[in-house]
Amino acid sequence: MIMTRRVICTLAAAAILQGIAFAQTPFQAPRTPDGHPDLQGIWKAMNTAVWNIQDHSAEPGIPAGQGIVDGNELPYLPAALKQRMANLKNRATQDNEARCAMVGVPRIVYMPYPFQIFQSRDQIVMVSEYAHTIRNIRLTGQHPPEGIAWYNGDSRAKWEGETLVVDVVHFTDQTWLDRSGNFHSPAMHVVERYTRTGPDHMLYEATIEDKEVFSRPWKMRMTLYRDVEPNAQLLEYECAPFLEAAKNK
Repeated sequence: MIMTRRVICTLAAAAILQGIAFAQTPFQAPRTPDGHPDLQGIWKAMNTAVWNIQDHSAEPGIPAGQGIVDGNELPYLPAALKQRMANLKNRATQDNEARCAMVGVPRIVYMPYPFQIFQSRDQIVMVSEYAHTIRNIRLTGQHPPEGIAWYNGDSRAKWEGETLVVDVVHFTDQTWLDRSGNFHSPAMHVVERYTRTGPDHMLYEATIEDKEVFSRPWKMRMTLYRDVEPNAQLLEYECAPFLEAAKNK
């Protein structure tokens, strides 16, 4: 009887340890023909970061939400903080989204619209349902010389094991980080990390550095969810300034 109990305890302990080891084993994504993790599919953020990337209370038309910023603190320089508050006051007209223009990186990732990833050996393309936004991420070549300004910046990527690491520079000053007026300058430098953590989940991390606006680099992170509906597809979201103006009257 004693031996039986010992055997049972030993087997139970082994099962627990095996379960712990299994839980700690990182997910390995399916592979593309060239051997890299397959990120393809239709993805969407399920948070409230588009309204405010920090913790925020509910307001009319705005749901309460938990932020995506590590530590929930944005290290604004004093002058930049004043600009952020001015942006908040004028958000109805000054935000690029209100003008139906592209919203830039990283904001396009957590817009309330899905985006689809297409992948080849040398390039990854992200197509957003929002306003026909197409983003090209190249796995070859270097950033072009300074003096270029794009809404989405210039993206160059590499693989680090299971993670796609994207280095993004050459921004405009036209885009914000959310609808509440959090912003950046053309000097912003973004390093994104895309890591599949399960069949239908992907961890998104972005480190933001902008010496003209922030006193130090800071990071945001969130989970992206893959659309698994059998008829999943991007639909069309047409955005025209005069239509948005009519809505706001």
